[in-house]
Amino acid sequence: MPNIQIDIVSDIACPWCAIGYARLEKAMQQLSPEYEFNVQWHAFELNPEHSGEGEHILPALARKYGRSEEDVRATQDEMIQIATGLGVNFDKLQERYTCSTFDAHRLVKWAGEQGKQTEMKQALFEAYFGRAEDVSQPEVLLACIAQVGLDKDAARAVLASDQYAQTVREDETRYQQAGVTAVPAFIINQKYLISGAQEPATLAQAFKDISAEADQAEKG
Repeated sequence: MPNIQIDIVSDIACPWCAIGYARLEKAMQQLSPEYEFNVQWHAFELNPEHSGEGEHILPALARKYGRSEEDVRATQDEMIQIATGLGVNFDKLQERYTCSTFDAHRLVKWAGEQGKQTEMKQALFEAYFGRAEDVSQPEVLLACIAQVGLDKDAARAVLASDQYAQTVREDETRYQQAGVTAVPAFIINQKYLISGAQEPATLAQAFKDISAEADQAEKG
């Protein structure tokens, strides 16, 4: 059975990353009888310089992109509809505040070593977009840890240290140098880049094409 490696570059604060993974899941489910998939998550920070108090998301995005708050709200309304159709909780998408995601990325790395990387990422998406929780706060992060069934004391020790900080920074540098400037970005078999939250059918066809090309190359 062909194996497809999917490296996902994303940020916990990116709504399209949550939507993109939900669409990816559907594509993988469609192809699961024919293909095996291995998913790895990689760090990207939309707001790497964030510090201090968070800002309400609507004025923050309006200023960042030079748009009105009404335009931003309309775009977010569309994302809520898309997410709802995929079964993704975006209930508090427009009530959240900006925050640092660096420590969350560290815990995603740690959770990956416990075989719970995707579950942790999804728990963080739900905390931020579904409940408008501040995912820079240790108690929020530890609640996500408990949600996925991992050891809170071990995670607390990670947060109290600088473990995985270098790993996260190296991740970010590697993919920025590779030309990833927006997320989500899906790198397939360490060779092909798919940018953005593509529809499941688009992803499924891309996986078939990539696998067929690899098979043809093997046959020479």
